Amino acid sequence: MPLPLVRLSSLDLVRGFVAVGRRMSISLAAQDLCVTQSAVSKQVHALEAQLGVKLLVRGHRSISFTPEGERLFRSADAVVQQLQEVMGEIGRTGAQRPVTLSASIGVTGLWLLPRLSRVQDIHPGVDVRVSANNRVADLRNEGIDLAIRYTTPALAPAGAVRLFGETVAPVAHPSLALPPLASAEAIAALNLLEFDDAQRPWLQWRDWLAAAGWADARPRGMLRFNQYDQLIQAAMAGQGVALGRLELIQPLLDDRRLVRVEAALPAQPSGHAYWLIQAEPQPREEVRHVAEWLVAEAKGSAPR
Repeated sequence: MPLPLVRLSSLDLVRGFVAVGRRMSISLAAQDLCVTQSAVSKQVHALEAQLGVKLLVRGHRSISFTPEGERLFRSADAVVQQLQEVMGEIGRTGAQRPVTLSASIGVTGLWLLPRLSRVQDIHPGVDVRVSANNRVADLRNEGIDLAIRYTTPALAPAGAVRLFGETVAPVAHPSLALPPLASAEAIAALNLLEFDDAQRPWLQWRDWLAAAGWADARPRGMLRFNQYDQLIQAAMAGQGVALGRLELIQPLLDDRRLVRVEAALPAQPSGHAYWLIQAEPQPREEVRHVAEWLVAEAKGSAPR
């Protein structure tokens, strides 16, 4: 029997519960709602108190649904999604909605920002909002129209458009005037700049040196960075040699703010690429314009 409208739970409580259910994480739900973890926890507890049942099983660093929680989430998620879509459409009436483009911090800083003014020249009436974050966003639930994602062809989502690949080679500031990297002895005279991400060994010097046959080579020094754009900034400051993702840093190579360092090992394709994903299969006109512009810009990213 349906509840009387006056006894229906507050939308804030339902929204908090749905946010947790979509992420299966209170901390990530708090990020999505721009509130504290404590606030989200209180919302879920308040909803449980109103219903008189537990909705979530809280474990050590994990949560799961109770049977009642799973049943409620299935219905509430669908209703909230419908509200998001309808209210979004109503809110766009009479006002142009910005095209929201999501990309990682590195892609945004190194590839996207140097080009972004050109989309205004081609489509002056289109507003673009850039969301730079290394977290993989849920496009529809977070109001994102387009996203640039880094992955292998096998893992690229259905419908994704390949923008450009990834080729890895040593780069440095031209003022260093480095000789070719022709031996392990040449490495001993260099400061190497390392991308400190163990999940991407193809971007680390250990794998590169092993592929060149110099696994035992030891550089003069090593500087490590957990953000790739920071590593490239250090290379442009002349602090050492980096493994450059050539397609990503092509604007810097074109301007000779960085140069490729000749090496015995040819430039290596990593097997990864950058892909354009659309939230909607039939996007509105301004989203389609930005997507077409991104594809056109990507054609100029091939190493030269």
